[in-house]
Amino acid sequence: MAIAAAALVVGAAGCSGSSPSAASSGSAAPSPDASSTATAPASTTTTEPPTTTTTLPPTPGPAALTVAMAGDLLPHLPLVAQAGAYGRDHGARYDFGPMLAPMAPILTGADLALCHLEVPLARDQGALSGYPSFGAPDELVDAIAGAGYDGCSTASNHSLDQGTAGIARTLDRFDQLGLHHAGTARSAEEGAAITTYDVDGATVAHLSYAYGFNGYRLPTDAPFAANLIDVARIRDDARRAREAGAQLVIVSLHWGDEYRHDPSAFQRQVADDLLPSPDIDVIVGHHAHVVQPIEQVEGTYVVFGLGNQLANQRQPGRADGLTVVLHAEKLDDGRYRVAGIEAVPTYVAAGSFAVLPVADALASPDPGAPVAELQASFDRTAAVLEASPTPGVLVVPRPG
Repeated sequence: MAIAAAALVVGAAGCSGSSPSAASSGSAAPSPDASSTATAPASTTTTEPPTTTTTLPPTPGPAALTVAMAGDLLPHLPLVAQAGAYGRDHGARYDFGPMLAPMAPILTGADLALCHLEVPLARDQGALSGYPSFGAPDELVDAIAGAGYDGCSTASNHSLDQGTAGIARTLDRFDQLGLHHAGTARSAEEGAAITTYDVDGATVAHLSYAYGFNGYRLPTDAPFAANLIDVARIRDDARRAREAGAQLVIVSLHWGDEYRHDPSAFQRQVADDLLPSPDIDVIVGHHAHVVQPIEQVEGTYVVFGLGNQLANQRQPGRADGLTVVLHAEKLDDGRYRVAGIEAVPTYVAAGSFAVLPVADALASPDPGAPVAELQASFDRTAAVLEASPTPGVLVVPRPG
């Protein structure tokens, strides 16, 4: 099971707290006393002086680690109504657990699992809302924790749908459940912090930014509330993450053109401007609501778009999603490099809204399973990835 203790590490100038830095221990050899004298040997020798070997202290963390990351969580009102039906089965208000439950084996099988929560919780839980300004039930975050996620990115075009009160309610719920978050904030100090996870001793940093907020503006008294995509800031935050001891830095970007599989000019420009950076190890994108390709830019993987993980969009391609499992290997300097990506196609089943890992669902189909729909979904996702074949990207095989 993926268990990762997380911490917010503050490293910006003017913020309280301090950034831990990696330091090797040990003491230097003592200098000879200035007043001491040495007696010359009576005879010379041809014996070579002894050689010394310096052994660097081991860096923390395992030799390899895995990180699972999934697409948008977008609770349209029909989906919320179904969660209400599930909740009534056991006396709860809402229950999104059955929708995410099929993903649990993949999420808990990774060392770290991160979601993308596209919407805030409703500041007034008696006034839930859907498109165009979302306000989700508190129980959605409960299901995120129950499925095995350790935290989420929260910067999106819907970050400000419920104002700063919605951001506070969302992050408060995360805190109550031991989940961590990146992309929105309740205070200037939190907004300047770097979100890190301790993964078996390794430090993984997660950063999150969005292209805009659907016409909402950041409040003048809370410019820290949500992160906008700004290349200079992202590069600086990644650098600060390294200085705080991060061995793997993941950048989540909410970007692109909705319903288009091809990355937009903006996506490509931002990726080109960010990379190569010695401080960014992978970029993972959201927002398009359809699967986009995985490529490499200057040797760094860019997952342009993971599509929907959970949404009520039935148009072709919009019920398809992708969960990626990043395989990172430890380098000699203690940092991790994403050496490969396992791509797991997913599909949101009509009616139940169950998020199905397609290959698993086809391998052992339940009675009445929409086999033809699952096969078509898998083929659509595989076609997008295969159109831009990238070394190290492996799509899980489709049964049959």
